Amino acid sequence: MGYQTEYNQSVNDREAFWRRQADAIAWFKKPTQILTEADYGSHRWFADGELNTCYLALDAQVEAGRGEQVALYYDSPGTQTKRAISYNQLLAEVKRFAGALKAQGIEKGDRVVIYMPMVPEAAVAMLACARLGAIHSVVFGGFAPNELAIRIDDAEPKMVITASCGIEFDRVIEYKPLVDQAFELSAHKPEHCVVLQRPMATAAMTPVRDLDWQVFQEGVSDADCVAVESTHPLYILYTSGTTGKPKGIVRDHGSHAVALLYALRNIYGMNPGDVWWGASDIGWVVGHSFIVYAPLIGGCSAIFYEGKPIRSPDAGAFWRVIEEYKVNSMFAAPTAFRAIRKEDPEAELSKAYDLSSLRWLFVAGEKLDSSTYSWLDSILGVPVIDHWWQTETGWPMTAPLMGVEPVPTRLGSTCVPVPGYDIQVVDHEGHELGPDEHGNIVARLPMPPGVAQTIWKNPQRFQESYLTAFPGYYHTGDGGFKDRDGYVYITGRTDDVINVSGHRLSTGEMEEVIAKNSAVAECAVIAVADEMKGHVPVGLVVLKQGVDTPDAEIEQQLVAMIRTEVGPLACFRKAIVVQRLPKTRSGKILRAILRKIADAETFAMPSTIDDETILPEIAQTMTGAGLGR
Repeated sequence: MGYQTEYNQSVNDREAFWRRQADAIAWFKKPTQILTEADYGSHRWFADGELNTCYLALDAQVEAGRGEQVALYYDSPGTQTKRAISYNQLLAEVKRFAGALKAQGIEKGDRVVIYMPMVPEAAVAMLACARLGAIHSVVFGGFAPNELAIRIDDAEPKMVITASCGIEFDRVIEYKPLVDQAFELSAHKPEHCVVLQRPMATAAMTPVRDLDWQVFQEGVSDADCVAVESTHPLYILYTSGTTGKPKGIVRDHGSHAVALLYALRNIYGMNPGDVWWGASDIGWVVGHSFIVYAPLIGGCSAIFYEGKPIRSPDAGAFWRVIEEYKVNSMFAAPTAFRAIRKEDPEAELSKAYDLSSLRWLFVAGEKLDSSTYSWLDSILGVPVIDHWWQTETGWPMTAPLMGVEPVPTRLGSTCVPVPGYDIQVVDHEGHELGPDEHGNIVARLPMPPGVAQTIWKNPQRFQESYLTAFPGYYHTGDGGFKDRDGYVYITGRTDDVINVSGHRLSTGEMEEVIAKNSAVAECAVIAVADEMKGHVPVGLVVLKQGVDTPDAEIEQQLVAMIRTEVGPLACFRKAIVVQRLPKTRSGKILRAILRKIADAETFAMPSTIDDETILPEIAQTMTGAGLGR
């Protein structure tokens, strides 16, 4: 079966198509209801089915004879630690940890927040929660205490699981003090905090509340899998929202498992026994979908890499991992390869390694520029594939089907729609546009399995965020176009969410932080193109009358505030003081124009602008700050 046949079946007879895909999953109770409508305009898949994701990832693999196969390779250059963990070993660790959670009162429906570095114990915690039917929420270890506290208050977990520290290059980052601060800031107080003590730093423990990772597992009984409904939440993953408050994207057990297995086999072309490497972090959707769950459900060997593309110890780190573990397929953000290229422009370090095991390389999270593509193509000699998906979808929306029919890729395009996604381009009135016409990228409802169908505790917000703007469609928030052959081209966000090194962050959230500074009257944070990171945020601030603090000092204050309240991953390093901001006559700040000025792009004078003279003024100020040249 070729791509077009596969795709046509998926959009013309959705239920029959996904019924066939569901047959590949080991259900406890096979579903008879394939697609049903839910509240607030969303849908449910396989509603009357019962299963358990942990069972699919571990128990079913052992039963299939893969017990001695490596499930996870752990590689930590910073600690010089390597482990090869078999499916048997991982299952035993998960059973025991799940038993310890159960002994502390964690059960089906309870929430557990996981704030950990890239260590195998993080996967153990995730799978143990899934085993009990508890709902995990993994928070990236780079987030500041305030961000962690916001997520604790929203998820209301019984427990937080963390580690004493993480590693960044040769630097030890203590996690536990950050968690302690988050506990102080949050209104909701979790009952317990489980701490993995690492030898690089020992965390101070609060009596009664804090539990040692090893000690709290002593004397417990292994836990069996709990059968859960297909629609029962597996996890909550928070993504930056346009209001500044993160959205708790909910993923269920059933449709998530069906979608991930389909993606692993058909998009990424992976089979049982293959070695997969998702070079990301479990704090992001890639880590959930394609470091932990999909590779294990598909019987592959996955790599847990606690390192960076450079300085781990050098720019040959990725090539070393590919050779050492004989990686068959890999996923990473273009930022990683731009960093490698900057350190090793001629790719001299790659010549020392045998990369012949690699069949293809997938990139996503931000735009793949032509120069990085050409550089990778010359080094690897295998397909370099740009594709597109979101936290909300949990798996790719556009990509070639490398396991079915590898259609040709086109530079600048994220390829063709994946089966299940009826991708269209519409204007601001919701009218579908023709080939090469720029507009809003949407997907005709219903969305396929695996896509989030609600926001935690706020289904109305889900409807308003994704289903209201264009009735009958899912609104991606991305703009772009389709060519005559159906290839999709993403040109940028239509909301305030920006990609910084593949991490989605809200400029609205940063504006809220800046506005707290007593000297600031108003502000706008925009995304500015960056050679290494894709985009970085830059703040434009108007000061209150009478403020005599030097601009440089204001900038230092604001950079420190963003670092503290959002985290270093925001890469906020520039705040420019301006006399005023360009606005429409209705008072809206013209952020799109500001972005174009900052990136030295041409633009048309908006007909709705309140005062045209402000734009040359802004441009001059930006030029003085090193932008817009």
